[in-house]
Amino acid sequence: MRPGSIIYFFREAGKSLKRNRLLSFATITTVAVCILILGFGVLFTINASNFMNHLESDVQIRAFLEQDLTASQISDIGRKIEAIPGVGSNKFISRDEALQQMQKDFGRREYDLKETLGKNPLPHTYMVKVKNPREVSQLAAKIKSMPGVYKVNYGQGTVEKLFKVTRWMRIIGIIFIVLLLVGAVFLIATTIRLAIFARRKEIYLMKLIGSTDWFIRWPFFLEGILLSSLGALISIGILAMAYGSLISKIDNLFFIQLVSDAGTIRNLYLVLLGTGAGLGVVGTWISLNRFLKV
Repeated sequence: MRPGSIIYFFREAGKSLKRNRLLSFATITTVAVCILILGFGVLFTINASNFMNHLESDVQIRAFLEQDLTASQISDIGRKIEAIPGVGSNKFISRDEALQQMQKDFGRREYDLKETLGKNPLPHTYMVKVKNPREVSQLAAKIKSMPGVYKVNYGQGTVEKLFKVTRWMRIIGIIFIVLLLVGAVFLIATTIRLAIFARRKEIYLMKLIGSTDWFIRWPFFLEGILLSSLGALISIGILAMAYGSLISKIDNLFFIQLVSDAGTIRNLYLVLLGTGAGLGVVGTWISLNRFLKV
């Protein structure tokens, strides 16, 4: 492509923006609204996924040991558990520690649970965290089969339901984002089509004098990219202020942990900016092809 053609394309795009200010404003507004809705949808999906990851990571296996084990046997079981592939961490909790925790959780200060019970009935336990929460049932079965372990508990039944819910939540989130993208393309293409319709005679005359389709397309593409990028920048600015305010208020009032990593948020805004520009190109392509068939 010659430098002179590039200058011509930018000049024609600039002229079009000046001549069609109202339609340009409508396009920017449409893109801003679409990207804003998409941005909130993506942020909601990211935070929902982060919350579900936290729920899954909290899944642990509690291995209860038999009462008559010696200290060496208890240590040997711990080493065997840590040697199982997929085990992330393994913490030993003695029966005395378990009783103290029970006293703290359920007993009153003036009520001595240990004195009331006499003999501590609680077993030694190992709290096992797994690397992949979805392997918890298989790892629990391996731990339960070890000599000296009489019972394991990881929330059987509830954990499987949790994984099913989180899987469907992720699928629904992806479908939601795809539907938002399709809706954004439709709205932007409709708005750009109005702008192109106002210049249909100009396109018709350019075709008659022998202009190629790509020679006609480029100014419109540049115009669509510029308008869509401006709309995306406006929506990103609104989104950044709203989400920043939401993070501070929720952290202060409700103690809910939202995704606030600067790198993640910055990458999201860059993706939204690129999506806005891409939607402008797609919308222009869809709208322009109809008028090029002369």
